[in-house]
Amino acid sequence: MKKKLPKKTTGVAKGAPSGFVISLMVHAAAFLLAGMLVVFTVHQKEEKKFVPPKPVDRPKMKLKKPKVKVKKSSKPKSTTRIVTKVKRASMPDIQLPEMSGLGEGLGGGIGGFDIIPDLGEITPFGAKMNTGSELKGTFYNFNRNRRGSNIPMAPEQMIDIIYDFLNKDWRPSILARYYRSPESLYTPTICVPTTMSELAPEAFGMDDAEGYCWGVHYKGTLVYPEDIRFRFWGVGDKVLAVNVDGKTVLICAYRSDDRSIFSTIWQSNDSKDNIYYFGEHRARPSEWIDLKAGEAVDLEIFLGDTNGGLVYHMLSVEVEGEEYPMERAGGGPTFPVFKTSVIPRDMQDVIYANLYPGDATLTNGPVFNDFASLDAESRVEPAPVMELNDEPELPEADYAAMRVWTSLAGKEIEAKFRVLMGQQVILESARRKQIKFPLNQLSPEDREFIEFASPPKLDINFFKKSTQVPNPPVSPWVGANQRPLQIFDYTFGTRVKQTSSGAYNRKLFVEYTAVGEEVDGDNYVLLDRGSSEFLLTEENKRSHEIYGEAVRIMRIAYRDSAPMRGTKYGGYLVTVKDERGNMIAHDASHDFLYENLSKLKKLRPNNHFNKRCERVIPARPTEDSRGPGAVNGN
Repeated sequence: MKKKLPKKTTGVAKGAPSGFVISLMVHAAAFLLAGMLVVFTVHQKEEKKFVPPKPVDRPKMKLKKPKVKVKKSSKPKSTTRIVTKVKRASMPDIQLPEMSGLGEGLGGGIGGFDIIPDLGEITPFGAKMNTGSELKGTFYNFNRNRRGSNIPMAPEQMIDIIYDFLNKDWRPSILARYYRSPESLYTPTICVPTTMSELAPEAFGMDDAEGYCWGVHYKGTLVYPEDIRFRFWGVGDKVLAVNVDGKTVLICAYRSDDRSIFSTIWQSNDSKDNIYYFGEHRARPSEWIDLKAGEAVDLEIFLGDTNGGLVYHMLSVEVEGEEYPMERAGGGPTFPVFKTSVIPRDMQDVIYANLYPGDATLTNGPVFNDFASLDAESRVEPAPVMELNDEPELPEADYAAMRVWTSLAGKEIEAKFRVLMGQQVILESARRKQIKFPLNQLSPEDREFIEFASPPKLDINFFKKSTQVPNPPVSPWVGANQRPLQIFDYTFGTRVKQTSSGAYNRKLFVEYTAVGEEVDGDNYVLLDRGSSEFLLTEENKRSHEIYGEAVRIMRIAYRDSAPMRGTKYGGYLVTVKDERGNMIAHDASHDFLYENLSKLKKLRPNNHFNKRCERVIPARPTEDSRGPGAVNGN
């Protein structure tokens, strides 16, 4: 008989109660619904909008730009400059003998220091730097028009031009027709002793200009701190004229015909006119001039040359009531030169080189400026600068002294260094016992000490090369007979070469000094100085060379019968120091150059010095160089 199957159930779990199943289904549905609501809410949430806060009204501050005074840079020098104010004397003592030695008088310095700014290249016509009270000089070439084109010109024509200029109250438009130098020079004095006319255009940067038919127009201010009555004494070869406060007070001309021409503008009735010789020409006195204390007046000076050859221009001062020495054999007083400031020492040397003793003094007499009387805001007195060249030198290291040596292991020993042999150091104890020690076992400080104590052996060679320069063209107005003249350009240098074995990895410093000898004196002149630092490497074959720029020296006799004057090559000194400043080698033509090295280092090119390397003035011309009439006072 067939058995019946039970009915199929519809529950979730077999045997589970129906209430439980229903509860489970209700909870599952609730969870599902909650999940859908959460996801929906996140994705449909509206972004919040950022509302910036109201701007804050802050008060604005007015800022000022910082004002900084920037000093113009100048060429660096090894000297130390000390700026100081010098108390001005109320009235210089004119009767004192001239003080021309280094450190003597205001012109020579104070306490051995030069009161001298850096003026650059100095000529008897002036320098390029203006320190405050100098006369400003402008050069005119009368052989060219204002555009620089050549025009015909003769000495007589130039005299007519100068006459026109002076006669029309020094009207600038008269000179403006002719070529003017782009450079100006500044000078505290008018003192151009006997010199070549060709040097004037060269001084103003016009090397291609002719050495004749030229003029220089100086302008400045004449002022004195006290009431003073004085007059000028002038010499003009070929012409010199002075204008004070718009009035011509002096005209000097070499030729009597020219003096006659200018006599319609100015002439002197003084009994001493054309009596005294200054240089090689007779001097003329100006009218007496009265200056009130601190009251400035305009000053103009014109000097020029018409026919070339030699020139001589000098302006001196006589103060009423003063007595002056009669130092010249040919007669005549020795006046101080006119000056608007103390004449720098370097300019003194340039003038002294051709100024006959007794013709004038450079360091005494009145100085025509008074900065205190001027508006302090419109013009400030330039402070004199004292050159302090004596830089302190570090003492030479004593590499043979007892010292404490330290090994890498920390062991110490007191001994002297004797020699380095390869990689072995030879030391000597206090009991004179020699000790060998491997170089690589010493401390770094000891190895550095040995490196400085064992400099390389060097071979030093000094070089000089000279080229004779053709004499300047002969002026067509002086004739064929020319004075003896020799001009040379010298180039100096040195080569340093290592002769010992082994490498030396420290810097070395080489310096050469070339000197000349005075042809007509017993002293020397510093011609050139050059220095350089270098390393001895395999690439430069363990050698080094340096050369300087060309230096021009000249020898001249101002007359056929006069002795030659000037400079000739005289010798050299070369020194080599390590980077600590210790001297390791030198070579010199004269022992005194090295023996007085500390003094020699204080000197600059063109300084004259003696065998003690002390600065002196150049050799002065002797009476043998004067013209016969000037010597005898005729």
